[in-house]
Amino acid sequence: MLFTKDDFGDDFKWGVSTAAYQIEGAHNIDGKGLSIWDTFSQKKKKIFNNHNGNTACDFYTHYADDIALLYKLNIPNYRFSISWSRILPHGIGAVNIKGIDFYNKVIDFCLELGIEPWITLYHWDLPQELQQKGGWANREIINWFSYFVDCCIKNFGDRVKRWMVLNEPMVFTGAGYFLGVHAPGKKGLSSFLAAAHHAALCQAEGGRIIKTLRSDCKVGTTFSYSHVEPYRTGNEKDLKAALKVDALLNRMFIEPLLGLGYPTKDLKILERIERFMYPHDEKKLKFDMDFTGLQNYTREIVSHAPLMPFVKAKIIKASKRNVQHTLMDWEIHPPSIYNALKRYSSYQQIKEIIVTENGAAFTDAHEEGMVNDSERVKYLQDYIAQVLLAKKEGVKVNGYFVWTLMDNFEWAEGFYPRFGLVYVDFATQQRVVKNSGRWYSQFLKNTVPASM
Repeated sequence: MLFTKDDFGDDFKWGVSTAAYQIEGAHNIDGKGLSIWDTFSQKKKKIFNNHNGNTACDFYTHYADDIALLYKLNIPNYRFSISWSRILPHGIGAVNIKGIDFYNKVIDFCLELGIEPWITLYHWDLPQELQQKGGWANREIINWFSYFVDCCIKNFGDRVKRWMVLNEPMVFTGAGYFLGVHAPGKKGLSSFLAAAHHAALCQAEGGRIIKTLRSDCKVGTTFSYSHVEPYRTGNEKDLKAALKVDALLNRMFIEPLLGLGYPTKDLKILERIERFMYPHDEKKLKFDMDFTGLQNYTREIVSHAPLMPFVKAKIIKASKRNVQHTLMDWEIHPPSIYNALKRYSSYQQIKEIIVTENGAAFTDAHEEGMVNDSERVKYLQDYIAQVLLAKKEGVKVNGYFVWTLMDNFEWAEGFYPRFGLVYVDFATQQRVVKNSGRWYSQFLKNTVPASM
């Protein structure tokens, strides 16, 4: 069965997503302060091949060309984030006018070309000065973050009408404050639970601030969601393990926001978060978002693991299961995005779902001016088909954004995994549109159908 862009309706939002630290570079010029990723990426053996985002894609210099490329590719919506330390070098206090000017130029040029800017307020690059005071593990982050949100909305809210408060809070708190594999490199359950609770409070408080300052803005936030299944179907221990992992990965932040509280019934260890809760926090965790950003790449297969602390469960890697997978060792399983959308649709409080990230990393070869990434083309077609299937079944999904516009700095994996629709030669900063970028452009122009 073939489908086209028209099958999704005229109001469906198509776009691409990026993040400030992953593309901007210019890490220490024009008044920008250090972020936790500026610091973390300088530590040996933390990032693949000791890569860092000091230059990345140099979007700070090339923004006009890159936005013009968006226009050339027929991409009507661009999701990007604001570097907190670029506009507030110390996290709070004095505003860096050159940082404000940069984002004004990005926003204004998008609008000039008819591209709608969608801004993520926090995409993992906390100012280093705030981390030295405890970062997300310090409850004062609520006040610091509120100051940042207020600054952004007052400077950009007159033109930007779609805002996302946080990007994947489960990932930046889990990887950054429990496992220590992402910035700021902290470890331990107490550190994680404190950071997680404060992030959950900030996602609601950020929404309230935006709506108070600009009632004409649409407010959302984004969540990572990986469909979880037990390794052995029908095995009671694996079923319980999968339920725990699902509670941790997929429910820990969305449910408090919806007024359902933390999923402590299915993951008892989360009861310890109560020691970081103040009176009335349960009420403060709740906020009625205009839309919810869903970010799906894969599914996770989980088995019981009695020696694993806290959850007694482990994820079985795709390569160990001999299934088709990406360079990130994430299983290619298109129904995962359908299942994620159906799950979110079961929450009656959610008004609108936007797929704010979906994509894949493969070994891309630049040969004779071309990048023939046929695996990525098929991946996008198959996942988009599942989005359409969910939409046809009544799921309130109204947008799809590819991760990502161009190859970039992929956090702990450095520049090794390439997710982009556009190939970047990091030595020369040359951009080459991949076949996937050409396909997406033609699909959005409605000149090529896709199979379902």
